[in-house]
Amino acid sequence: MGTGSPADMKGGGLTTETPSIPHRVCQPLVQPGTRLIREWNGVSHVVEVTEHGAEWNGKHYGSLSSVARAITGAHWSGPRFFGLTARRKA
Repeated sequence: MGTGSPADMKGGGLTTETPSIPHRVCQPLVQPGTRLIREWNGVSHVVEVTEHGAEWNGKHYGSLSSVARAITGAHWSGPRFFGLTARRKA
């Protein structure tokens, strides 16, 4: 391992001996093919989850958050907008 000298700290303290850390693997909240329905301002919006994002009104979006933004005109967490996450208690 490194000695803690400035030369060792140049790379943030990482050396060639530092073990690699596996990337965190996230499971998708919903599987491709799932249809999500959300009512907004009296209109029901149907979104289909795809392999690479979601489709709404014939247009492909990279994320549910992008779809929620297109529907509302404001920034939303896509999973929260579509009711896929629980609200935190205050």
